[in-house]
Parts: sequence; structure tokens; C-alpha cells
Amino acid sequence: MNNSLTGRARSLGAGLRALLVLTLVTGVLYPLAVTGVAQLLFPGRANGSEVRADGRVVGSSLIGQSYPLPPKKGQETPEPDLRWFQGRPAAGLGTNSENTRYSLLLSGATNLAADSQVLAQRVRAAKAAIVRDNSVPGHPVSPADVPADAVTSSGSGLDPDISPRYARLQTHRVAARNHLPVTEVARLVREHTDGRTFGFLGEPRVNVLELNIALRDLAARR
Repeated sequence: MNNSLTGRARSLGAGLRALLVLTLVTGVLYPLAVTGVAQLLFPGRANGSEVRADGRVVGSSLIGQSYPLPPKKGQETPEPDLRWFQGRPAAGLGTNSENTRYSLLLSGATNLAADSQVLAQRVRAAKAAIVRDNSVPGHPVSPADVPADAVTSSGSGLDPDISPRYARLQTHRVAARNHLPVTEVARLVREHTDGRTFGFLGEPRVNVLELNIALRDLAARR
């Protein structure tokens, strides 16, 4: 009887010691080591890839933003503010209905099939809006000029980048709305165009938030 109790006590003690050691190693030391290495080698990425302007955080280079006009009375979907470069459509985003303490967006895709009539109608409407909004005197936009990323959302709905082709398509409209030379706005697009990762992964891209910050600075100087 005593031997049995002693054996159980030893097993319980060994288990508790193992629990404490593993908790210390995996729950304290390892996270501290990973955090320290990340802060030392990749501080920007470790802190959320924050984008700053005027000394304050204005967003993340990983999360897309919208640039709309203030909504009119009774208007559910605000119109885009055409002074700024616009990102990809955000179809598929949901609203947080569970924890209503925070105004959060839930990322996601539309899950519409390629032969969906709803998707086809959305693409046609988006293309017509792109042609209408970006056609300026002396520089009309043809439907054939509209790239796929201008009329379709990404899988998350939060893609922060657009293709260089879509950015160039918006150049004349942005220049006209901000009373800037087209050559200067085109230069901003070139300067903010990133190539493929490691030279072969993905596609060339333009971060919309960073481009719009540069556009704002250019407009302020002019």
C-alpha cells in the first residue's frame, strides 16, 4: 500500500516537473527567443509591416484599404474618391456580427463559380465603371485596356497591391483630378512598382497605400 502511494507520488511529481519545464521552455523561452530574433532581423515585419506618414501609422503594407468619398444620405456603397489610386474590388468581405465591440472586417472570397451570372454581371459593371471613371479628355479608356485585377477581388478581399498595368491605367485620371503633370504621376507609378519576389515568384505589383502617400506628398509640393 505504502509502496503504491509512494510510486504514484513520484509519478505525479515527475509529471508536474515535466509540465513546469515544458511550460517554461515552450511557453516562455521559445516565444521570447523567436520574438527577439524577429525584432532584431525583421522589425518592420514583426510589428505588422506598418506604413507611417506624418509620424503616425496610416496602415499596413499587407492590408488593402479603400479610398471612398463620404457616403451620401441613404447611400449604402460610397463612391470612390477619384483623386486617389484605387485598389482591387473588395467583394467577399463580411462584417463582424459576433463581437460588435470592434468594427472589424472579415476577409474572404465570393466563392462564386466562373460561370456564375452574378459574378459575370459584377465584372461587367466593374469594367464599365473603370472605363467611365478613368476616361479623361484626350485619353479615352477602352474596355480592352482594363486588366483582370481591376474588376475581380482577391481570395482574401484585402489585397494591398495592384498590377502595374492597372496603376498605369489610372495615371491620367489621377493627374487630372490633382492638377498634376501626367509625367510626374507616371514616375510615381514606376518608382513604386516592385518586381517578382526573388526575380521569379509572383508578378510585378504596386502597393496602393504607399503610392497614394507619395501622390499626396507630390500634390502638397505642387
